[in-house]
Amino acid sequence: MGNPEIVKRIAIENIRPNVDAGRYPVKCEVGDSFFVQADVFRDGHEKIVVRLLNRVRGENSWKRNSMVCLNSGLDLWEGSFIAEELGFSEYSIEAFCDLFASWAADTRKKLDAGQNVLSDLEDGLALGKRYLSWVQKDSKPRLKELLRTAETLKGQAEKAAILLGRELLEITYENPDPETQVLYDKPLLLWVDRLAARYSAWYELFPRSQGKDPKKSGTFKDVEARLPQIEKMGFDVLYFPPIHPIGITKRKGPNNSLKCSSSDPGCPYSIGSSEGGHDAIEPGLGNFKDFDRLVNKARQHGLEIALDFALNCSPDHPYLKEHPEWFCYRSDGTIKFAENPPKKYEDIYPLNFETSDKEGLWNELKRVLLFWAKKGVRIFRVDNPHTKPFCFWEWIIREIQNEFPDVLFLAEAFTRPRVMQHLAKIGFSQSYSYFTWRNFKQELTEYFSELTKPPISHYFRANLFANTPDILPTFLQRGGRPAFKIRATLSATLSSVYGIYSGFELCENAALLGKEEYFNSEKYEIKPRDWNEPGNIIEYISLLNRIRKENPAFQEYDNLKFYQSENEHILFYGKSLGDNHLLVAVSLDPFQKQHSFVHVPIELLSLKPDDTYQVHDLITDRRYLWKGAKNYVELDPYGEIANIFILRRWSHREQDFDYYK
Repeated sequence: MGNPEIVKRIAIENIRPNVDAGRYPVKCEVGDSFFVQADVFRDGHEKIVVRLLNRVRGENSWKRNSMVCLNSGLDLWEGSFIAEELGFSEYSIEAFCDLFASWAADTRKKLDAGQNVLSDLEDGLALGKRYLSWVQKDSKPRLKELLRTAETLKGQAEKAAILLGRELLEITYENPDPETQVLYDKPLLLWVDRLAARYSAWYELFPRSQGKDPKKSGTFKDVEARLPQIEKMGFDVLYFPPIHPIGITKRKGPNNSLKCSSSDPGCPYSIGSSEGGHDAIEPGLGNFKDFDRLVNKARQHGLEIALDFALNCSPDHPYLKEHPEWFCYRSDGTIKFAENPPKKYEDIYPLNFETSDKEGLWNELKRVLLFWAKKGVRIFRVDNPHTKPFCFWEWIIREIQNEFPDVLFLAEAFTRPRVMQHLAKIGFSQSYSYFTWRNFKQELTEYFSELTKPPISHYFRANLFANTPDILPTFLQRGGRPAFKIRATLSATLSSVYGIYSGFELCENAALLGKEEYFNSEKYEIKPRDWNEPGNIIEYISLLNRIRKENPAFQEYDNLKFYQSENEHILFYGKSLGDNHLLVAVSLDPFQKQHSFVHVPIELLSLKPDDTYQVHDLITDRRYLWKGAKNYVELDPYGEIANIFILRRWSHREQDFDYYK
């Protein structure tokens, strides 16, 4: 039964956050204060010392931070530490019986009641001397001195002043009896990312469309020419669909047609030709020298290049000759092409993860990712990860991040919620979401209340792409320019990480009849654009990104709160961080003017119901005086479709706003 002389008196339960009892890591970013709560208690009424432990995984020694009791009736304790290094960390909790503080509390009660406590003080003195056997070296001389002083004093008041004094209590608190230690069963995991995992704005483009001739591929140098404009719009991640050689065999024509002319460029997702595979560049775009130059130029403009990791092979991919065992075969001996019934992708052969050469396949894909990481690419958008084995992703993400802990992975997984969440648990930094198909107040409120609150927010970050090359939502097809402004506002403010696919800023909405797909899709043709086209919303998107950068509350993911709007067509929500309080009112109706009373959380500013305060609309730069919780907004699809208010206390001395606007 163990050593009967050591009786453990403390229980440590329900440590949070954790993901599946520590099977997977909680996520945070470098520099974050990581808060931990737990239920910690002991039998009886004596006091305890509770500490939060943390260390970088692989280290032997723990760093320790004191935890405080938030609610003694519920035995709820909280502590925090700063996440300082990228990669895996561990955290746990230890607790001790606080023998001296327990004695002191009881003795203080007696003293305050006017009782004689001289004998109790002698007990305290003896207890203090016991601490000398385990107290840390730097504290021992002062502890000896205090005890010696207390021992020489005869009067009760003088002796009590020393033994019940703050200094002695602090020394004994910092040096509890090690024999009473209780350590939580096992360390819990924390993965620490860089900030871009939580806060970034993505811009997706096809490099081949950045020239001016629809019959000739644009190049990396053409992309360079666009960098100042993309920087000016406020984006910080520039994402490319596959840039690898495109296959010739069964190449698709416009709109995924089986008919293809010699001038059709093919789909970039049909990867591989005689020019190479996943570690090569489509010759029309340039060479590796051009790519390296682009990566460096982008960095100078505050942009980071993200690449697509699509595990597709054209019939011309070198793998077909080098590793035919890596593919799936029909009973007639032909290789299976990709299908999403009733759609057929005859130009794509998917890899077979059930191959007899799993080790060879996995290590080759690891080599490809490391190849691009060494080229300066530290963000990968992964195409359809939910159709590949979970164990593969858990393995390869950790392998890559062991060498490059700053690498981020975005899961392009439009699939069942549990599958999307599991991909996040096993290592994906961000994920696509169902935001694309959430258009109404109730469904937006319910969905984002789920995504941005525990337990999902402990490991899942939704990257809200307003559109993609694959998806042109019905809302954008039918709602015109106001719809694009609505979706831009929602995606940029509901989550701290979002993206658009180029053409969104031009409000492109020509769709295939009856489908949520682009007509004349850029996936199958080169598509130069006039970036000054009338009706664009470039300035609006630039403003949204500037507001995000200037307001730290928009850079957090899990601080979203929804507030009451009395109109079902107006969504009202906010984000706060410190004294930065943002409120967003967005019309969900791209056709008609909408107005509503909204209920402001005035408690954020500790205001009384009749207090006056200022709201500054960052969209229009207008300032308003509001009073109390209930106030009025009016939104117009042909004027301003949204308000983004910063909430401030107001002083009568302020004269920097127009009362009548």
